[in-house]
Amino acid sequence: MAALPSERFDRFLPHWMRTFVRARETGLAIAGLFVGLVSGVLVGLIANGAQLAHEILFNLGRDERLSAQVSLEPIRALAVPVAGGLLLALVVWLVGARLKDQMADAIEANALHGGRLRMGGSLYITVQTFISNAFGASVGLEAAYTQVCGALASFLGRGLAARRSDMRLLVACGAAGAIAAAFGAPLAGAFYAFEVVLGAYAVASLVPVMASAIVASFAVNLVVHRHGPLPVMSEFHAPVGAFFGHVMILGALCALGAIVLMQGVAWAERAFSHKKLPVFLRPALGGLIVGGFGLITPQVLGAGHGAFQLNLTQTVPLAVLASVLVLKGIASAISLGSGFRGGLFFASLLIGGLLGRFYAESVTALTPFAFPAGLAAITAMAAFGTGVLGAPISMTVLALETTGDFSVTVAALAASVLSALIVRETFGYSFATWRFHLRGETIRGPHDVGWVRQLNVARLMSKDLRIVPADVAVGVARDMFPAGTTRQIMVVDGQGRYGGLIASENLHGAGPDRLQSPVSTLVSQADVFLLPGMNIRESLDLFEKAETDVLAVLDGSESRHLVGLVTESHALRRYGEELERRNREFAR
Repeated sequence: MAALPSERFDRFLPHWMRTFVRARETGLAIAGLFVGLVSGVLVGLIANGAQLAHEILFNLGRDERLSAQVSLEPIRALAVPVAGGLLLALVVWLVGARLKDQMADAIEANALHGGRLRMGGSLYITVQTFISNAFGASVGLEAAYTQVCGALASFLGRGLAARRSDMRLLVACGAAGAIAAAFGAPLAGAFYAFEVVLGAYAVASLVPVMASAIVASFAVNLVVHRHGPLPVMSEFHAPVGAFFGHVMILGALCALGAIVLMQGVAWAERAFSHKKLPVFLRPALGGLIVGGFGLITPQVLGAGHGAFQLNLTQTVPLAVLASVLVLKGIASAISLGSGFRGGLFFASLLIGGLLGRFYAESVTALTPFAFPAGLAAITAMAAFGTGVLGAPISMTVLALETTGDFSVTVAALAASVLSALIVRETFGYSFATWRFHLRGETIRGPHDVGWVRQLNVARLMSKDLRIVPADVAVGVARDMFPAGTTRQIMVVDGQGRYGGLIASENLHGAGPDRLQSPVSTLVSQADVFLLPGMNIRESLDLFEKAETDVLAVLDGSESRHLVGLVTESHALRRYGEELERRNREFAR
């Protein structure tokens, strides 16, 4: 396949511009401003496109929210999600195989690839997410927003020949702009970038990220004439005294609910992966089930912006709150498990808000201790979002920016921190890292571990080998390798397979009675060796386990042909050099 523009045009911007960005913090800040401006416009265009699709496909009025409808035409409620599933399957069949190796989200790109996002794969993910949401699947567009904005920022970074650390920072700027524009919440967007995409906070990164988030939150209004999807709620009181007991209970309930939701996605994936169910029919079947839920209540369809306002700002019976809460969670899990693509960001906020309000009204009805429903809803919204995203500060400032009420911030922060603690201790993953785990990846966040994988044994090993056949006598080997000429001698059998190594001091220290014995009698570490693909941490762990300072490198466990050797001192020195380099980049 021909190279995509994003892979062909590295360093395509003028030299003076590349130099300015690489040499000055002001340059990165200006780049962040540009990323935020374009991100805000892109988010507005995607949001408008999805809304227009809802209006056409579900026969809605102008600016009516899909999830705020009381009912839908039955044929549309069922047929549209099914059609979306079939269209999604067609898109996957046409281009999925060709773009399979180009797909990574902003978190994975920053963790493993130094912030390099492929434009082709990112556009593919964005299109999948748009189709999923537009046709009513119970997923949000936030995944599309962060994907396309992060890819744009990465493309800009390549054009500027940005350093690895600056490339990761620009991707974080894209994500910050995306979330800020989606919710009209620049602080939440910025902290989302720090907690979820960048994995660290530094003063040098504050200005570009904040610039992107602030500009994006204004730029989105050039396209859409509404500030954000979350309504400003009243009825908030200072969370003191007995409120804190409720806040802690809510935090624990939200952590449990977040774990169940994330596990539910995995259960749904396993169910839809049954070998008797054709792959191309899985999204259609998922759409049929979600459409069936939509017949019960349209509030489970789409991201749920309308349902949020409908259920959390108006008087709603407890039975309705409970049913929407359960059905939304199941619909989201089925949508993602059956092959639709999207995020759980807004779904987690909606589910958390419903859970909080249900808890508050139940407590108020059953006990003499009244608990404000608005406070409970926003507190649980932040806590449930934290359980799914693993970003307590982001969710806390989102609660603040949503309500404009500082009194709710303390309750939201306390519940969010408790939720994060419980999820980390009992489950260990956020939704993004849980998806990586299901895919076989070991990364637990956006921290830059890609350099560890790149610094593998193949790059560390020396090919200057001293080799002796296993049947050579010890005395002959001494003549071949006089004392002081080498430290380690590799032994191979008649087929050239590795048989172990001999330290020079052991060879020359052998007694006279062993001079005629084969050198194979002196070998050690015959079954301890490195492979070229092992990363530096794996090799250092093996050095410690084997209690040795030299290990052979073989081409494979079965073939056992020697290709090099690595010393522990060299591996430690290279590891230390790379750590120092990363620390300099972070502290720059």
